[in-house]
This record gives sequence, structure tokens and C-alpha cells, in this order.
Amino acid sequence: MNACPVLPAHPAEALTASPLPQLRRLVVTATDHEVVITGRVPTYYLKQLAQETVRPTLGPRRLLNHVEVGGN
Repeated sequence: MNACPVLPAHPAEALTASPLPQLRRLVVTATDHEVVITGRVPTYYLKQLAQETVRPTLGPRRLLNHVEVGGN
């Protein structure tokens, strides 16, 4: 029997628990209606990874990925 993974209670916890330091430095702001990720990462892959890491914690909220890509 497989156990269900425990999801973080807050979207920011999903990134602070990441093994990747680039994701742990991002800022997550959450309201009842939306979750916004901001900060800077060196690659588009990490931007997408941040988004997909937070996605399971959204519930009915919309996600805005405002992470910038460039020299880090």
C-alpha cells in the first residue's frame, strides 16, 4: 500500500523545502485568490520547476509566475 505524500500547508513551504538553493531564494506571496512567485533564477528550467513545485499547493487559487530569468 502506497502512502500519499504530505503536501505543504503553504505554497512558500514547497519552495523552502526544495533541495535547490535557487528555488529556496524565491519569494512566494499568497492570498485567498492567488499565489505569486517572484525572484530571479538563472534558467527557464528553474522558473518552470518553481511553478510546478508550488502548483500542488494552490487549491482553487490561480498562480502567477513573475520569476525573472537571467544572470544569478
